[in-house]
Amino acid sequence: MIRENTLLDTHPHDAQHQLEKLPKRTELAPKASRVRWATAIAVLVAIGIAVAGILLRRHDESEVAKWTVEQAVPVVATVTPKQGVSGQQIVLPGDIEAWFEAPIYARVSGYLKNWYFDFGAHVHKGQLLADIDAPDLDAQLDAAKAKLVSAQAQVNVRDAERKFADTTYARWRDSPKGVVSEQETDAKKAEYGSADARYKAALADANVNQSQVDQLTALEAFKRIVAPFDGIVTARNTDVGALINAGSGVGGGSGPQLFRVADVHEMRVFVQVPQEMSAGMRAGLTADLVLPQYPDKKFKAVVATTAEAIAKTSRTLLVELHADNTDNLLQPGTFVQVSFNMADNPGALRIPTSALIFREDGAQVAILGPGDKLELRSVKLGRNLGTEFEVLNGLNMSDTIVNSPSDSLSSGEVVKVVKEANPPHEKATETK
Repeated sequence: MIRENTLLDTHPHDAQHQLEKLPKRTELAPKASRVRWATAIAVLVAIGIAVAGILLRRHDESEVAKWTVEQAVPVVATVTPKQGVSGQQIVLPGDIEAWFEAPIYARVSGYLKNWYFDFGAHVHKGQLLADIDAPDLDAQLDAAKAKLVSAQAQVNVRDAERKFADTTYARWRDSPKGVVSEQETDAKKAEYGSADARYKAALADANVNQSQVDQLTALEAFKRIVAPFDGIVTARNTDVGALINAGSGVGGGSGPQLFRVADVHEMRVFVQVPQEMSAGMRAGLTADLVLPQYPDKKFKAVVATTAEAIAKTSRTLLVELHADNTDNLLQPGTFVQVSFNMADNPGALRIPTSALIFREDGAQVAILGPGDKLELRSVKLGRNLGTEFEVLNGLNMSDTIVNSPSDSLSSGEVVKVVKEANPPHEKATETK
């Protein structure tokens, strides 16, 4: 008001003009108010952004800490024991041998005159396999026979002398008294005793020569190589004209093996069963045989006997099985996979092989306890069932076991349990 009055007083002619140039208060007030509001809003937005950033950072830090804690707890999957073992098989390698198999050696030395059966031939007991020409043996037999004839002639001579001495002594002994002297009678008696001794000596020599002839005659029979039993000739290691030395090379001889004959009407199968699997091996247990050359065919066999002793060197039990071979498909020396059909055990527990931990204390399993704490427990294992193991002691049906446990797990450690993925067939069912 003072300013307006002054202007009016000073410039009376321009008063109206000056008043028009001055801004009105009603026009300045809204502009100042809008500026203040804009500033306040900007400050509030800045403060909100700062607070939101701080809160977001704290949330991220909390999430990282939570994730770190979660990652520090091992994540495991669990399984439960299964009860009952039925239809289980133990598969082990074995060897097939003939029911009887004999190497044929020469009992006399000489040259092979001829052979009549090659390998693969079916022969019968006593059938001639080969002839040996033994001229040295023939000469020895002829000489022994000549000595025997001479010895028998000497026996006849001594027998005649003995009989004559006996007759002479009888006449002198039975003569009336006074006809011959007692001295002459004793002399005739001594002559008879001497003749009888010479006869007995000649008879002994003849018996010795007879035994030599018998021995050489027996050896002569061995010039014929015959089959010891019905079977198949599996080997022939000689030929016509070959030099044959007597003996088998076992008892000091140096003779080669001429033939090999095997009886294959029934076969023997030998299996070395590890000690931990030997408990169920008994006579009468059945088994299936699979041969590499017949992968789609199974042969039946039955356990006949066991060695009833564990070999110290291999810690295995020798088991013998018998298998019929009417079709002659089983051959001696064949490698075979033997699948023993084990007896059912409805009370036995079994767990996956992947659930086992092997440490210094032996086989162990990780048992999930209250509060998801682990307990490492030792167990006694039975038969190896392939993907599963039979547990004999240390486990209950109600126990929950960690599957595929890490080697770093220890007793008392807390773990996080997750469900295992459904098997493929279950997924397929759900999809359908």
